[in-house]
Amino acid sequence: MATVLIRRRLPGLGRVAAVATATRCTGASGSSQRKQKREETPEASNAGAEQVAVIQLPNPWGCSVLYDPCAGSRAASQRVEAGNRGWAPGSSVCSAGAVWIRRTVSTSSPQALPTPKNDPKFKPLLEQDILAQAKEEAEKERAEMHDSKEDPRMFQKGRPEYRTLSYNYNKFELTEALSAEEGDAILRSISACKDHESPEAVVGYFRQLSCLPAEQHAALRSDLRFSSLCRGAARNLAAFSTPQLIEILKALVRVAAPAAHPVLRACESEFCRRAWDMDVEQLLLVADCWRCLERSAPSYLSILFSFANMHWKDLTLPQVVQLIYIIGEGRRSPPDLMQKLESLILKYLDSFTLEEVGAICLGLFKSVSGISDHLMKKIADRVALQMEDMSSYALVNVLKMLRYSRMDHLLLLKQLGKVIPPRISTINIQGIMHVALTCSSLHYYNEDILSAIAVALPSKVTYCRSKDAAKFLWSFGCLDYEPPNEEQFYSSLIEQMHRKLHEFEKFPEHLLTGLLGLAFVRRFPAELIDLALSADFVRKTRESKYELGKDLLTLGKSVEIECPGYKGSRLSPQLSEEITEMVLNFAKEEIYVRPEIVEAVSLLESMLGGPEYVKSHMLLPHTRSSDLEVRLALDGHPIPFNIEGAAAHKQLGDIGVNLTDDLLTQLIKGRPGSQAPVETGGEAKAGGQERAEAARTQSSLRASDPGARLKVLPKSQGSLESLFPLAPAQQPREVKLALQVSNRNHYCYCSKRLLGLHSLKRRQLRRLGYVPVELPFWEWFPLLKRTRSEKLSYLHYKVFSSALLEAAG
Repeated sequence: MATVLIRRRLPGLGRVAAVATATRCTGASGSSQRKQKREETPEASNAGAEQVAVIQLPNPWGCSVLYDPCAGSRAASQRVEAGNRGWAPGSSVCSAGAVWIRRTVSTSSPQALPTPKNDPKFKPLLEQDILAQAKEEAEKERAEMHDSKEDPRMFQKGRPEYRTLSYNYNKFELTEALSAEEGDAILRSISACKDHESPEAVVGYFRQLSCLPAEQHAALRSDLRFSSLCRGAARNLAAFSTPQLIEILKALVRVAAPAAHPVLRACESEFCRRAWDMDVEQLLLVADCWRCLERSAPSYLSILFSFANMHWKDLTLPQVVQLIYIIGEGRRSPPDLMQKLESLILKYLDSFTLEEVGAICLGLFKSVSGISDHLMKKIADRVALQMEDMSSYALVNVLKMLRYSRMDHLLLLKQLGKVIPPRISTINIQGIMHVALTCSSLHYYNEDILSAIAVALPSKVTYCRSKDAAKFLWSFGCLDYEPPNEEQFYSSLIEQMHRKLHEFEKFPEHLLTGLLGLAFVRRFPAELIDLALSADFVRKTRESKYELGKDLLTLGKSVEIECPGYKGSRLSPQLSEEITEMVLNFAKEEIYVRPEIVEAVSLLESMLGGPEYVKSHMLLPHTRSSDLEVRLALDGHPIPFNIEGAAAHKQLGDIGVNLTDDLLTQLIKGRPGSQAPVETGGEAKAGGQERAEAARTQSSLRASDPGARLKVLPKSQGSLESLFPLAPAQQPREVKLALQVSNRNHYCYCSKRLLGLHSLKRRQLRRLGYVPVELPFWEWFPLLKRTRSEKLSYLHYKVFSSALLEAAG
């Protein structure tokens, strides 16, 4: 196979490592469709001598094409790129910001060569191929657009009881269609009728006209005679019975009346007036009609929920599901009612169909209804056992609620890794996005799921909304996963972000979400970053309903550290200081006071010699987690640097009272009957014994542990200088350690794999000259219950061994 390297110059930043993407190529005289077909079926190429193909890309930016037959691997590609760019793989972002595209093209087959234009047999064949392939692509596009949003009412086909609870499309399908001539005759009779026309006749007119073919509904809605019928009905709604009024409403659904039509406003008022005299089936049916008409009807829904709250014990299984569906579609969650519905869900859980389980989860998710962990676990238990029999749409709805509940149900997640990958190609783009987002939200790393998504996404990427593209980038970046087709995957999503720039005006949070996901995996597209950090865009983020300041800070500071050649917009110093202060204030109240951090600080101060040798703070506030900073000299001895901490400790120690004779006598003798002096002496004795024990522990470490002998030794025996000699100009004056007291939220679920944000932090700490030292929760947390000497031994090993090992590296 020959390999063509396509070098595209963009004003944007490249990645720290080489960026290679797949693109659709067009031959000098061939068609892009034919080439795409060959790329999709590489097995059609015959084995034989390979030739060099000249490829021309219809590219607005312009491309220079370099041929390298040895660039079959990613490493080779990086070497070629490094030579052309003038920077080594793994170095910082290049200033030119070249984005590289690698395309492997086989030219051994005659089909791959340019076909002569003067071939009389070629032109008709080419036109047929183009027309056939264009038709096929158009059909695929229509199918994808049709399936882009699933029908949330699919569960209603599972039970006949829903016919009386919801608008039933079957009735319309079974009704005999009305011809255009018959419809015109009815409209003529309507123009001659008067307001005293009977309710039965008016209902008949609506029912018959709604049977016109769908293509004639637009003309019907604009017909003055139909408008006259609607006005007459609106004036006399009180004369209609409730079933007749429902028939009119269903007819308006069939003709797709606009949600703001005056007759619908009048109908809503009338239904609200008589709601308490209707039964629950009628109430639910009318509510479903409002959803079909896309009319919010908040007043009516409030009455429905109040009615259900009073009669909740009488609700049947289908009525419960339909009610939760209505609650979800209305994006409203009445707290009192939801508590009662939760008990009904538990009651009927084993009797629900799998589609009904999915509908319930979707309704709870859309209405932002919190449910108990007990109920969510029961739902997850059932789904885990029957997942293979569940439709993808219902399963995705369960995943939405699982994500919202933050439920880490391991059995369900493991089963998901078996069931979902083969289905990914059949799920629409929004469903795939929710699968990826569920994995990232629950910190669940499953390579089979992520790889299947990455393979399927490039062909579907044009159907992504800005939200979808951003969530994909965030999900993969959060889990710090780069798929086998990483260059094609990321380049396609970045291009889609460019195509959706107009949507970020309304949804600025999506741009920041996508860019942060890219930053986690060391990708920094300059044009998008320049937009995100511009003054106008920052102003939009400040006006958003979401708190986006921390995301702005993370993005802005990451670009400063990792992209020194970046010349675009930056956060203003004032805004950076404001957000940083907010983050630090939060850390003082919520992070620095955590027991695992307080204990580590106390032990380090005791081990190293005082508070001046360790500092608990945020080295990188934009990463939103704390560090314990320690500095060591080249000979391995700790360096005092925390002057502020030592001064604060001294000031705290200086606080006291004047020692008078009376007070001294009281301290020596104690109050009558008091055992305080004895207790104080005992505590002092115990403290002295503890300190002696710690000293003995440190001495024994140096004496008995072979690795520990290298930790703190005189310069002549084992200093950093003697172990790793450097030229005087190259020798560092100190080793700066950043101890990371991590917790479960820093790692993927049930693994020791760091999440994207914390991987980014370690990377940036190294870039700034620090040595990250992990105190992982699976080691440190169990030690918190052990003896002081064991904890000191562990910290001593971590601090001094890490310094030497890092220097050795």
